[in-house]
Order: sequence, then C-alpha cells, then structure tokens
Amino acid sequence: MAVMPVIGVVACIRQVGLHPYHIAGDKYLQAILAVGGLPLILPALGHAVSSESLLAQVDGLLLTGSPSNIEPHHYSGPADSAQGCSDPARDHTTLPLIRAACAAGVPLLGICRGFQEINVALGGSLHPALYRLPGLLEHREPAEADAALQYAARHALQVQPGGLLASLGLPVEFPVNSLHGQGIDRLAPALRIEGRAPDGLIEAVALDPTQGFLLGVQWHLEWQMQSNPQSLAIFQAFAEACRMRQKQR
Repeated sequence: MAVMPVIGVVACIRQVGLHPYHIAGDKYLQAILAVGGLPLILPALGHAVSSESLLAQVDGLLLTGSPSNIEPHHYSGPADSAQGCSDPARDHTTLPLIRAACAAGVPLLGICRGFQEINVALGGSLHPALYRLPGLLEHREPAEADAALQYAARHALQVQPGGLLASLGLPVEFPVNSLHGQGIDRLAPALRIEGRAPDGLIEAVALDPTQGFLLGVQWHLEWQMQSNPQSLAIFQAFAEACRMRQKQR
C-alpha cells in the first residue's frame, strides 16, 4: 500500500471554556483525505518551535481559513485598522513558516486567511475592511444564514491567462463563494495574480512554478470539494505536488 503524503494543517487557537485549544476545521482535513493525503494538525506554537522543524515532518502545507484576522502590525497597518478577532499565535507560526516553505520548496496551499497570510508573509499588505471601499462587491457571507447559503457561489472568478490555474485546464471564468471581510491591497513582489473577482479584487495568487507549488485562493474551495470540478482539480494538483515532495524526501 502506498504511503500517503503528510500534509500539515496549521491550527488556530480557540478558547473552549477555561482553556485554549489548538483546532483545525474538519472540512479541510476531509478535503485532504479525499485527494489521498494524510492531514497532520500542527500546533500554533509560534517561536517555540522552528519552522524548519515543522517542515521536516510534512510533505506539504495547507493554511486554512479562520474567523480571526492577521494583526495589522505584520503589514505596517495602523493599530486602529484591526477588524474582528485576532490569533497572534497563529500569526507567529504561519508567517515565518510560509517564508521557510518557499525557501525549501515545500508545496503550499492557502485558503482565505491562508491566502492573506501568504501575501503578508512575502511582503504584501491587506485592506482591513473591504466593505468600506467604494466600488467593491459585498464579499462577506450573509449574516445569520445556514452553511449552505453562506458557502453558496456569490460571484465569478476571472482566471488570468498563462498561470497555474490556467495550466490546470480550468475555465476562464467560474463561480466561487465569498466569506471574507479583508483582502489584498498591495500584492507581494514575488506573487503572480492568478484570478480576480469582477470588481477587480485579487482572489488567487501563485509563485512562479519554477519555484515550486504555492497557491493562495480567497474563496473556500474545501467546501463540498468533491462535487466541484474546479476545486477538485486544484486540490488534486496540490496533492500531486505533495506526492512529488514525498518522493524527493
């Protein structure tokens, strides 16, 4: 039986009762299993464990979405621009981990918060409150709606030609969900725009493929991934990159 590639999933810190817990959403773990990977939850221990030690345990990394936002001081944003809850332990884990993964060629897929973490880690910045900007769509999920409505398709993604998404044979435009209040402002220098929303907001980014597999998407492609051909194609490509990394190790 083939050994499954191990894909690290960085945890969030959540208070449950009187104690903090390291947690990861089941839908992300199930998506990894569905494409033949073995998910391994990595605790958000910040500087207590080196990025190199974490990367030595895995064949790839998945950075999940989260209710929390990156603290604005990480991208030189003003302190009063903070929106919603924060998770400093995750920030101090993921941001150096992304840079180390790029240096080591470890495959990386970032979703929603993970997409934003990639941009910030590599030198970009964020809009802390998209809904305050004129001319943009409403990118937040409907309030007090059930999961099916929250994760329903909200707008089209316009795939940019010549990039990673285009190389997967995806349509030039396909519908995606939208559950985020923040988004990319200044794009990190190393990243390429892979897709945009109809209002021009950047919603997918990647590194040059010669530098390894690194893809960030603003929408939640893990949601019902197996019934969505575009999401499945992206996860399969990520899993294949992890298998290649496993063979190299």
